[in-house]
This record gives sequence, structure tokens and C-alpha cells, in this order.
Amino acid sequence: MVGNEWLVIGMIVGFLGLMIIGIPVAISLAVSGFVAGYLGFGSTLFSLMPARLYGVVTNYTLLAIPLFVFMGVMLEKSKVAENMLETIGKAMGGVNGGMGLAIILVGVLMGASTGIVGATVVTVGLLTLPVLMRRGYSPSVSCGTICASGTLGQIIPPSLVLILLSDIVGESVGALFAAAFIPGLILAAIYIAYLLLLGVFKKDMVPAIPQEERAQTSGRQLAKDLMAHVMPPLLLVIAVLGSIVGGIAAPTEAASMGALGALLIAIATKRMTPALLKETLHGTLVISAMVFFILLCAQPFALAFRGLGGENMVHALFEMLPGGEFGAILFLMALLFVLGFFLEWIEISYIALPMFLPVFMNYGTDMVWLAIMVAMNLQMSFLTPPFGWALFFLKGVAPKGITTRDIYVGALPFVALQLLALVVLFQFPSLVTWLPEAIGW
Repeated sequence: MVGNEWLVIGMIVGFLGLMIIGIPVAISLAVSGFVAGYLGFGSTLFSLMPARLYGVVTNYTLLAIPLFVFMGVMLEKSKVAENMLETIGKAMGGVNGGMGLAIILVGVLMGASTGIVGATVVTVGLLTLPVLMRRGYSPSVSCGTICASGTLGQIIPPSLVLILLSDIVGESVGALFAAAFIPGLILAAIYIAYLLLLGVFKKDMVPAIPQEERAQTSGRQLAKDLMAHVMPPLLLVIAVLGSIVGGIAAPTEAASMGALGALLIAIATKRMTPALLKETLHGTLVISAMVFFILLCAQPFALAFRGLGGENMVHALFEMLPGGEFGAILFLMALLFVLGFFLEWIEISYIALPMFLPVFMNYGTDMVWLAIMVAMNLQMSFLTPPFGWALFFLKGVAPKGITTRDIYVGALPFVALQLLALVVLFQFPSLVTWLPEAIGW
């Protein structure tokens, strides 16, 4: 058994080492898992793999992933997000920090309709960052607000993170969607409160749109624009999420209706073209293939870890921690936070989390609450330097004059705000569990 424990440690070290030298994450997972598994119990690993891989590709719930991705990419490519941002920006422009508030509100709507961090950050960054600079906004505040708004799609349903976590923790997607609804809105409200405070105490960092410019758009025209550009995606989100949370439709069925709804919105706005459809299908294929490839490559790693006794090592580690269940949760949250500096959420979800779940099952921890805590924690991995993907996405589209330092410094206050939200959920679990229990999940 001692030899197997060293194999487990070697497998983890090997995985990290392969990543450090630049090997793609999926390949690093597969290679380290196969090598350690073969050294530990020979060719038996290869006979077990087909069933594991077949279980992933035939998982009915995971079929919702490409459908939700299609819905999000279609709404992004058809300029629905651009119209929403422009309209909400005009509505909020009279307030100090109003453009920032508009970006957060669009992040909520985009998160609930796309769930794709890259699409939201790139779209909002291209549209607003030059405008914010012209209006005198602080570069760091602008960059942090855009990056933070883009990550809201990881906690606000429908979220790919929540779909995968439901598969890992063994809870229904509907229960996690319902549980994440209030925490997602709380996080958005914390962001908004931060920007409003900046508007009060640091007006020069987040100035309002001048009255002369706001006067160019009448109240009637603004109301018309809100109905035309904000209501359709909002109604689509309500229909999709409502059908899942209300138990009317399974996540996959609701996702298919969401994809159809996004198509109809593109047609209704007269933006549907063969080129747009081709671009949307290509984007959906690339994102979905990336997710599923990592899921498949994670199977040999997870299988070897369990077969070599890795779970027993984890149990022994947690038994040494003080504080029982809450001490274990704090340790898990701290570990996930640190891993988020270096790894993507998919690897953390399918490698780190399954190692620790049996411990919390033995404690009788509410898996829905734990999953939402994990999702909120994983969301921070998109903002934490040096490898936060939202930071990279924004740097790729930032205009001249915006430095990497501006982006990193701007993200740090929002990381602190996410930590605050995580503490709130830890102290008040009912914020997570109330809605699922109220509707019978």
C-alpha cells in the first residue's frame, strides 16, 4: 500500500510538471493517469476505461452543454449583447458609475443567456473599454468591472460549471440552478454596491455621462429600445430557467428550447445569415469539444487515483485537520482558491473535487450547499492572477494604453468582493438552500 501511495503522489506531481513545461492540460491528465495506473495495477486499467468513457459520452445531462453553448454563441454573434449594453448604458448613464452598473447588469443577463466567460468579456471589452476611457473612467476600475461582469456567467444559471458539478456531486441540475440563483444575484448586488460607493467617494474614477449627451435620447425612445433589445433575451432566460427550476423540463430539453429561442431572436432581429449560422456552429463545436475532451482525459487520472488508494490518503489528511466538518470545508475552500491561480475550473472540478467528496459525504454535508460554495470559489479562478482567463481575454482586446498592470490591479478588488460573497454563503447556508427547498427540489 505504501508503494501505491507514492504512485499517487508521483501521479499528481507528474501532472503538475507536465503542465508547467507546456503540455496541454487534457494530455497531462491522461498521460499521468495512464502511467501511474499501469505501474500500479497493470493492464487492468485499460479494460476499465471503455466503460468510463462510454459513461461520459452517453450522459444525457451533459448533452445540455453544447445546446447551452449554442444558445450563448448565437446571442453573442447576432449582436444581441451589443444592443443590450448600449441600451442599458443609456438608461444608467446619469449616475456616477452608471456605465459600470450597466456592464454588471449586462453581465447578469449575458451570464444567464450565454454562460461563456470568454464571449462576455471579449464582447463587453470591445464595446465598452474604449468608451469608458474616453469618458474618463479609471483604467483599472474599467478593466476590473468588465472582467468581473464576464465571470458572473459561472454562478448565474444556466452555467456550465453548475451542469458539471451536478454530475460530480450527484445532485440534479435543477436543484443547483435554483440554489445558485440567489447567490448569483447577491454577488451582482455586491459589485453594484462597490461601484455606487466609488461613485460617491471617488467620482473622478467613475464619472456620469454628461447631461447634454443623455438629452439626445428621449424617454420614449429609451423605453422602446429596452423593449426591443432587452426583453427578448430576458424572456428567453426566464423561459429556459423557469422550465428547469420549475420541474417542467429536463435541463437538456430546456437547453434545446433555449437554442431554438436564440435562433428565433436572431431571425426576428433580421441578423440571421448563413455566415452567422456557420460561425455559431463552429464556435459551439470548438467550445464543446474542449470541454468533453478534458472530461474524457480526466477519466484515467480519476480511475488511477481511486484504484491506487488516493481516497484513503485524503481521508487521512482530513482526519488530521482541526474543526471537523467546518474545518474541512475551510481547508477545501482555501485549496480551491490557491489552485485557481494555476488551473482552470474544469480540471479543478474533475480532479481536486472528487478526491474530497467522500469526506463530506461521511460528514453528511449538504451537497447542494457545498456545490454552490465550490462554484463561487471556482469563479474566482477566472480573475486571479497570473492565469485568470478573464484577464487574458480582456488583454487580447484591450486598446493601446491599457497595461497588464491595469487589468491585474483592477481585478483584485473584485476578487476580494467574491471572497466576501463566499463568506456570506458560508455563514448563511439558507441563502443557498432556501429556494430549492421552497420549490421541492
